[in-house]
Amino acid sequence: MIEIKLHRLPHGADLPLPKYASEAAAGLDIASAEELVLEPGERHAVATGFAVEIPHGYEIQVRPRSGLAIRNGITCLNTPGTIDSDYRGEVKVILINLGSEPFEIRRGERIAQLVPAPVLRAHFTESVSLAETARGSGGFGSTGR
Repeated sequence: MIEIKLHRLPHGADLPLPKYASEAAAGLDIASAEELVLEPGERHAVATGFAVEIPHGYEIQVRPRSGLAIRNGITCLNTPGTIDSDYRGEVKVILINLGSEPFEIRRGERIAQLVPAPVLRAHFTESVSLAETARGSGGFGSTGR
């Protein structure tokens, strides 16, 4: 378990804190701090009314809620989105309406989930060749045949 500091912004004062919906849930549900209607094909960075301080060595991934996706075609762009440990601005969720009807987002409605995760750092080393594998350079869809 890690501790993540949360700073409520004035427009998020009465909203619930991010919380797990069940004992085994991987993601913490977060709510919208604004009201709007997303037209089909429209996207919007939805305010949450809070900012966070994530410990160094971690990130928070922003993921869609499956219920909104299956019932209404509402999902997150840039999924999973990443909130870096050095970001201190308001957490916003980029939602898009892939459905065929306008979708009303109500203040306090659960719009996405946050999944804290450790971050591994990498260093790339240039090489003149790479080790051979059975797949080789086969790209998209090449392993399912």
